[in-house]
Amino acid sequence: MQIAELSLPVAMIDALRSAYATPPRAYHHFGHVEAVLGHYGEVASGPGWAQPRETALAVLYHDAVYHAGAGDNEARSAELARQHIAHWLPHGAVDAGRVAELIELTARHGRFAPADFGAGPIADDTRHFLDCDMAILGAPPETFDRYDRAIAEEYRGVAPAWLYRRKRRAFLRSLLERERIYLSDFFHARLDGAARANLTRAIARKPAVGARD
Repeated sequence: MQIAELSLPVAMIDALRSAYATPPRAYHHFGHVEAVLGHYGEVASGPGWAQPRETALAVLYHDAVYHAGAGDNEARSAELARQHIAHWLPHGAVDAGRVAELIELTARHGRFAPADFGAGPIADDTRHFLDCDMAILGAPPETFDRYDRAIAEEYRGVAPAWLYRRKRRAFLRSLLERERIYLSDFFHARLDGAARANLTRAIARKPAVGARD
């Protein structure tokens, strides 16, 4: 696999795909990674990346370890990225610490403001990377709704339906109430309106008939 001028060994990609298949996931599977890579490409063709290799690898690994409701998914994903980079990529080709840093930041989606990362190209990378992962909020309504249903499916059996709905709505409402949903101007200009419409609709949506309590 060729990405950001890095040739990733087949064994590395196979191991990564295996990680994303364990456990089976409704949303946080390798298809999600491919969608985020699409947004990565949009940034590459637009404002650009200061560290294209590191951000690309962060995209690839950011949800490699995922168990719904677990508090250490991001930390474990970051550690897996470090291990795979050390094992498969030439020494010095990638700043594994930066890859891990970006991945761990995804644990705090919805809590950052644009100014939290300062100024300069590296700060821009951070904002763009986090926005790539949150771009689904500004997707067409049908795509957003599939995402929302898939997240609920991942939590089925993990939390009671009523508790999941309450916490999910609180999270979505917290995003909607923020002055900026997207941290970068690049994503804010294109997706803010659609994201706010999707969030408003999701918050107002009534539970499906027969939903488990």
